[in-house]
Amino acid sequence: MKLNVYLSGEIHSDWRDEVIAAAKGLDITFSAPVTDHAASDDCGVAILGQEDDKFWHDHKGAKINAIRTRKAISDADVVVVRFGDKYKQWNAAFDAGYASALGKSLIILQPEEHDHALKEVDAAALAVARTPAEVAAILRYVLDGSLPG
Repeated sequence: MKLNVYLSGEIHSDWRDEVIAAAKGLDITFSAPVTDHAASDDCGVAILGQEDDKFWHDHKGAKINAIRTRKAISDADVVVVRFGDKYKQWNAAFDAGYASALGKSLIILQPEEHDHALKEVDAAALAVARTPAEVAAILRYVLDGSLPG
């Protein structure tokens, strides 16, 4: 078996690298959003022209980023959505909902302090993990049936 896994959500830490490293040797193709925050924010105006109003600046960027996100989620077998400690990741919640609506297998990666705020998102997930290592262990079990340790 082979998996396509989309790593969505928080872009301010190296959690994606941790999942990929822990899943080494598994037949997984990983994809992700653009994680260069400035590029992600400014892609719309860089490509389609400047905007005086910040709303339209953000709107252009969000739509261009959505092309990549929709394609990657659509192609994914599993979608992992990370909610980080510091920022409210509304886009991550949207990605989780979109993946759920498409019937994708959804793994949520979040700290315990977000449990209450994310209870509806977590209810749609097939697993809620606390660490990137737990995400990789889930993927390893799905692919080859092996347990940690």
